[in-house]
Order: sequence, then structure tokens, then C-alpha cells
Amino acid sequence: MARPRKFDEERAVDAAMRAFWAAGYEATSTEDLCEATGLGRSSIYNTFTSKRALFLRALRHYAETMTERQVELLEGDAPVREKLRELLSRVVDEESGDPQGCLVVNTSIELAGRDEEVAALLKRDYDRRIEALRTALETGRSRGELDAGRDPLALAHFVAATVGGLRVAARTGADRAALDGIAASALAAL
Repeated sequence: MARPRKFDEERAVDAAMRAFWAAGYEATSTEDLCEATGLGRSSIYNTFTSKRALFLRALRHYAETMTERQVELLEGDAPVREKLRELLSRVVDEESGDPQGCLVVNTSIELAGRDEEVAALLKRDYDRRIEALRTALETGRSRGELDAGRDPLALAHFVAATVGGLRVAARTGADRAALDGIAASALAAL
């Protein structure tokens, strides 16, 4: 008879997510995961089957959590420009100081080009964010908050690219003033 688990699996996934977020998939060792989660190697493998399986679960957890926060903001009643200003402001706040970046962006750069399963997971997340942005922009356009000639889908991709660009810029040394300037320029372009 198998022994019952004596740990909170979701807490372990969250701790592993933070370890992968800090160092990336390849640079995070099993020992790092043991230290981060407080679990032994056998508990990690018995529960999650592999480092890769734990990573995929942690990445899904991160993407769902972060995208849900974005979707909630975009589904609110505020005018679309206020929603986008808040979205970009959150990113600048998150990336100012000691930027860790975004696990989705970091993973896109590290793995998406050579791992089909990771690329598919990231594509689903991107599509969800794009749809939330497109819907908010379409609603804003129908309310007269945006020029009627603007394409909500093209603008949604532009905003998503700006968010990713802010995160990459921060990781490569852009300070808060530079990030604020990028965000302001993006808002002006809308």
C-alpha cells in the first residue's frame, strides 16, 4: 500500500514555479527543486514523474494565474485606455527594481522554439490574452473611445508585444524611466 502524501501539492507547484521563474528550466536542477519545495527527490518524481512534468504544471499555473489577472482587468467597466494604462503600469511596477521577468516570456525565449508542447501551451495562453485584449478594444471602439478605423485585433497584438517588450527591456537593463517612456509611447500610439 502506498503511503499517503504529507505535503500540499499546489504549494509545491508554486514553489517549483518560483524556482523555474528565477533560473529558467534548464538551469534549475532537481536539487534546486528539492530545496525550493522542501521535498525529497523521490517525492518530486513520485508525484510529478519528472522535472519536465513539474515544469509544465508550474508553467500552466503561472500562465493561468497571470492571465486571469489580466482578463479580470480587461473585463472591467473602465474605459479601454484606463484599462490599458493600468495594465502597462502593472508591468512597469513588476519589472522595476530587480526584474525577474515573466515566466511566460522567459520560457518563450528559452524553450518555445524547440519544444512543441511548451510552444502549444504558450500559444494557448497568448491566444487567451489576445482575445481579452481584442474584446476590450472592440468594446472601447464601439463606445467611441477609439477611432472607428482602428483594428482591435491588430491593436491587441501591439499591446501584447508592448507588454513582452517591456519585460525584455527590463531584463536587459532598462530603468523605470525608460519603461515608463515605453508605456507612455504605446498609450499615445493608441
